[in-house]
Amino acid sequence: MLEMKVRGLTLDPLTQMALVILHDLEGTKVLPIWVGIHEANAIALEIERVETPRPMTHDLIKNVLDGVNATVTRIVVNDLKDATFYATIYLSLNGREIQIDSRPSDAIAVALRVKAPIYVALDVIERAGSVDTAGQTAGEEPDTLKEWLENIKPEDFGKL
Repeated sequence: MLEMKVRGLTLDPLTQMALVILHDLEGTKVLPIWVGIHEANAIALEIERVETPRPMTHDLIKNVLDGVNATVTRIVVNDLKDATFYATIYLSLNGREIQIDSRPSDAIAVALRVKAPIYVALDVIERAGSVDTAGQTAGEEPDTLKEWLENIKPEDFGKL
């Protein structure tokens, strides 16, 4: 597995679908995952630290976990089947590990709220066709990444 962070959100100019962009800690691999607009909004709210007057769904999940003293130890994007990504949320509760099946977008939204690490299985990265950005200057938007993001289609890598 490879630990990744949310680099940001973008819009696929061709399909007008939202993409969450994950990158590894060294900044050499980038993985886009298509997400629904509501899930993108939930991720954006947390990235931007926007407080809502009432708990949104992922805030509610965090509150429930806090209420039962469960801890999210990690989330893992662990599979890619028929152009759909799959994820698991790992909880620690009363000394037990519990695995919860999840859409990656929901798992990422929860992980951001509880500050849990995000991992992606190496074979998923390979099958999804992540972009290798090794050799790029830190903080620089690689031309290959920009070109790739402009030309990708959901069926190329998978969508949620």
